[in-house]
Amino acid sequence: MNAINLRKRLAVGAVAGLAVVGGIVGASAYAAPVAEAEPIEAVAVAEVQDGGVRGANALTHEAALAVLDAAQDKAAELDQRVTVAIVDRNGNTIAMVKGDGAGPQSPDSAEAKAYTAVSWGQATSDLTNAAKGNGATIADIPGTLFLAGGVPVTYDGAPIAGIGVGGAPSGDIDEEIALAGLAALEDLDS
Repeated sequence: MNAINLRKRLAVGAVAGLAVVGGIVGASAYAAPVAEAEPIEAVAVAEVQDGGVRGANALTHEAALAVLDAAQDKAAELDQRVTVAIVDRNGNTIAMVKGDGAGPQSPDSAEAKAYTAVSWGQATSDLTNAAKGNGATIADIPGTLFLAGGVPVTYDGAPIAGIGVGGAPSGDIDEEIALAGLAALEDLDS
């Protein structure tokens, strides 16, 4: 068999293989039932101690919306165009609002700041020194961002969520907006 004939067979085989895989993926995606999105659960989600399961806490849907509204209101007051993101304890984004005119980098920045804040249970502005130095630092951990603008949400002394803001010209402004969102949670308790 000559080299040209072999190349033709390999090319045809590769295209056929991709078509089969594409058909399987397409068919399974088509056949998969679409699940409705669940609202964010109440603050106390589980409290089962038997069987190795312990309690979990999360923000409610109402609480997440209050955070987003308060933060965007503060951004408008400061004439800033930002994105506000909220992540749960596992770092999954549970809510985000990209304000009108916010830059294309702001969603990634807001999520990374929220993730960093919940991961360490501290404001990102407090972590910047730990991200500096010679050799490996916490800044080498993927998905983290050690710029001001991320604050943790704590419940019963433990971080349960993170609020991140990205897009203002200064991390201090981002943090001021994030703190306004955090303050909205205190207003829900009263």
